[in-house]
Amino acid sequence: MSGPVRLQKIIAQAGIVSRRKAEELILAGRVQVNGQTVTELGSKADPEHDHIRVDGKLLHGPERHRYYLLNKPKGYVTTASDPEGRPTVMQLLRGVGERVYPVGRLDYNSEGLLLLTNDGELANTLTRASSRVKKTYLVKVSGKPGAEAINQLRSGVMIERGKPGSRQGRVMTAPAEIRLFRDAENPWYEVTLIEGRNREIRKMFEEVGHHVEKIRRVAYGPLELDVPPGEVRELSAKEVEELRRAGSGKLSERAPRPLGKTSKGTRRVK
Repeated sequence: MSGPVRLQKIIAQAGIVSRRKAEELILAGRVQVNGQTVTELGSKADPEHDHIRVDGKLLHGPERHRYYLLNKPKGYVTTASDPEGRPTVMQLLRGVGERVYPVGRLDYNSEGLLLLTNDGELANTLTRASSRVKKTYLVKVSGKPGAEAINQLRSGVMIERGKPGSRQGRVMTAPAEIRLFRDAENPWYEVTLIEGRNREIRKMFEEVGHHVEKIRRVAYGPLELDVPPGEVRELSAKEVEELRRAGSGKLSERAPRPLGKTSKGTRRVK
């Protein structure tokens, strides 16, 4: 990178935060270039010659990009720290030298595949709504939804926007792929989404009258969950390239698995 570059891109490539978060830091007046506070998103700087500080800390250029897949257990929050003192996923990253951060979120009671990286460009690509990267979950619900309810979910339903009680109104969910994974009194469904609204799956099933008991994310774009709960592994160069292709919409579709088929044991349900 040489010559003037947008500040949010420089900050993201330095592994501080994602590009979206970098924009928030700039708007909040927490970024300085050569001693001057910058608050305009269009501002540029030369990372090789300018002194750029975030919260007073001088940036030292891009970190080596690292990419990890974590099997998040239930009972962890997907943040670097928690004001309530709950365990965070960062505590599971043993032996990871560079500072990385989660790509998107899994809520406290959900589990499964979580990506972490310090590549702000890729994180931004994967999380923006236009990327439409598929994410697949195994979902256990209370009671058996009827065919009409499942078809409603496949077509899209109106759910509350944001957190409960936030008064942000309602929004229509994008069409979802849903198929029965295990039939039982409280069945499991395989649900594939192309968006990631706050607690979206829980809200969707509640909208048709069924409480969600468990959620496990088992695939993210081209990646499938293949490590035990609480374990982490680094992605291969091929997997990173496939993620980039998925974010740009160039990855070919993965064929659906037969009912009940497992991937290295990760799709078994209890």
